[in-house]
Amino acid sequence: MPRQLWFLRHGDAEPHGTRPDAERRLTPRGEEQSVLAGRALAALECSFAHVFASPRVRARDTARLACPPLGVEPVEHDPLARGFSRGDALELLLAVGPDEALLVVGHEPDFSQVVHDLTGARVDFKKGGVVAVRMEGTVGGELVVALRPRELARIAGA
Repeated sequence: MPRQLWFLRHGDAEPHGTRPDAERRLTPRGEEQSVLAGRALAALECSFAHVFASPRVRARDTARLACPPLGVEPVEHDPLARGFSRGDALELLLAVGPDEALLVVGHEPDFSQVVHDLTGARVDFKKGGVVAVRMEGTVGGELVVALRPRELARIAGA
């Protein structure tokens, strides 16, 4: 099985202007989306060698809430907070073996652009949504799945 790169966009957050952008928190809905995303990924029997999260509060908290059912601790990764790119994604993939998966938790529009740059696919990345890309080497990848929060909730049994 080739390497897989999974993306989890942070859950619903406080509106812009509520507080400085890096400090915006998840709403109760965003907290629920985060918990359900983790449960859904566990129900799908996803296993991640590493989870990297943006240090921005909403993404860090999304990772913290999603990771317990996955049995892995998230690690803050500064590039996920600003301008995360295809090159950043490929660099992170070097941290996993050829048959392992990696989960990154962060923001738009970076994630949809990286997915496009890796696969050519255009995705509508909802808050609390998940997208997975299967990578063959470092040249390109294949879009495996794109799940919206309501689909993740069904998978999680909510």
